[in-house]
Amino acid sequence: MKKLDKLILRAFIGPFLLTFAVVEFVFLTQTMMKYLDDLVGKDLGTGVILQLLMYFSVLIVPISLPLAVLLSSLMTYGNLGEHHELTAIKTSGVSLVRILRPVMLFSALLAGFAFWFNNTIVPKANLKAYSLLWDVRQQKLALDIREGVFYNGIPGFTIKVNRKGGENGEKLYGVMIYDHSGNTGNVAMMLADSGRMATRYNGQYLGLELFHGRKYIEQPTARDRTGAGFVQQRFDRTDIIFSLASFSLDRTKEDLFKENKIMLTIPQLQGFVDSLHRQLRRERQQVAGQVNPYFLYQRFDTTGQSQDNRLASLQLTNKPIPPLTTNMVQNAANRARNMRSFVSSYSERLGGTAREAGNYRIEVFRKYTQSVAILVMFLIGAPLGAIIKKGGLGVPVLVSILFFIIFYVVSIIGEKYGREAVMPVGLGMWMANCVLLPAGLFFLYQARRDSSLFEVDFWYRISRRLPRWFGKRSEPVAG
Repeated sequence: MKKLDKLILRAFIGPFLLTFAVVEFVFLTQTMMKYLDDLVGKDLGTGVILQLLMYFSVLIVPISLPLAVLLSSLMTYGNLGEHHELTAIKTSGVSLVRILRPVMLFSALLAGFAFWFNNTIVPKANLKAYSLLWDVRQQKLALDIREGVFYNGIPGFTIKVNRKGGENGEKLYGVMIYDHSGNTGNVAMMLADSGRMATRYNGQYLGLELFHGRKYIEQPTARDRTGAGFVQQRFDRTDIIFSLASFSLDRTKEDLFKENKIMLTIPQLQGFVDSLHRQLRRERQQVAGQVNPYFLYQRFDTTGQSQDNRLASLQLTNKPIPPLTTNMVQNAANRARNMRSFVSSYSERLGGTAREAGNYRIEVFRKYTQSVAILVMFLIGAPLGAIIKKGGLGVPVLVSILFFIIFYVVSIIGEKYGREAVMPVGLGMWMANCVLLPAGLFFLYQARRDSSLFEVDFWYRISRRLPRWFGKRSEPVAG
C-alpha cells in the first residue's frame, strides 16, 4: 500500500506545483494591475518593484492554495481514470476512499500550513506591502518636462519649454522659468533662447544650462509697497540647479500601520474585538444616565411649590388647570429635538463601534475559512476527477473555474452580509464552505458508486424515473 500512496502522491505533486505557480501568476498579475496607476511614471527602480511583487505574491498564497488543490486533484484523478489506472486499483480490492487518502492527508497538512502561514506570515507581509505601497503613492511622478506645457513638479518653480531636441530630449529651446520659491508670487521670471538639461550628483539635482536670455525681477518701491519696479538682467550663459529631493522615495515608519486589522494575528485581533465589545457594553450602560437630563426634570413656580404639587392641589380644589404657555411648549419642543439628535448620534456611534468589531471578527474567521477551503476543494476535485475521468487542462480547468467562481461569489456575499450585520459574522464567513461541502459529499457518494454523473445516459434514466416516482406519490390512498 505504501507504493500505492507514493504513486498517487507522485502523480499529484507535479500538477499541484504547476497549477499553484499558474494561479499565483494570474492573481499576482490581477493585483498588480489594480495598482498600476500608482506605479507608472515614478522611476521606482527594479528593487522597489521586486519588493512589491514579492510581498503581494506572499499575500495571495492563501487564496491560491484552494484553487490549486481543486485543479490539481481534478487533474490527478482524472488522469488516473483516463488511463484506466483507477479502474485497475479498484479491481484489486482497494476502495475509492483508500485511493483518496494520501492526497487527503496531504491536503490536511496543507490546510494546517495555510492556517499557520495566514496567521503568522501574511500579517507581516501586509505590513511590508501596504506601507511600501503608501510611500509609492505619496511619491511624485518622475521628472517629465513636455513641450508647450507648464511644468510645476519642482517645488517653487514653473517651467515651460517650447521645443525639445537631442537623443534624450536634453536640448531645450524657448525656455521660460517662473521663480516663486520665496512665497511672494511670480516676481521673478527668466527667458532663454536655448538650454541644456542634465541630472547631477547621481540624480539628486537637475542642472539647467541656459544661453542668451534675460531675467526679470519685480521689486516693490521703498516708500510705497504697492508700487513696483522691474530689474532686467541679460546673460549669455547661466546655470540653475534644482533639488530633486521631492522625487525620492521616503519610507514611512511601519509602526504607523501595524494596528491595521489585516496586519494582526488572531490573538491580537481577538484582543481588539474584546476591547470593542467592552466599550459597547460600557456605552450601553451609560445611555440611561445620559438621556435623563433631556426629560427628567421638574418645573417650580415663584412660591417654591413644584409644578406637580401645584397641579394636584388645583385638581383637589376643583380649580381649572392653567393653560400651557408658549414658553412651555417651545421648551418641550426644544428638548424633544435635542433628545432626537442625541439618540441619533449615540446610536450611530454604537453602530460604528459594532461594525468595527465585526470587521475585526471577519479577519479572524477569514484565517480559518481560507484554510478549511483547501479540504473542501479537495473533496470536490478528487471525486469529480474520478467521475469525469479526463485529465489535462481542458475539462478540469473549466470545472475548477466554475466551482471557484461559486466559492468566490458566495464568500463575497457572506462577508458583505456579515459586515452589514444582515447575518451573524461567523455564518457569513463560513457560508461559502457550507454551500460547497454538500456538493463535495454528493460527488464523493457518486464516485464511490461509480456513477456516470456527467454522461447523457445517467440523466436520461433519471428523467424516465421521475414520472413514475411522482406517479406513486400522487396515487390516492385506498379507504
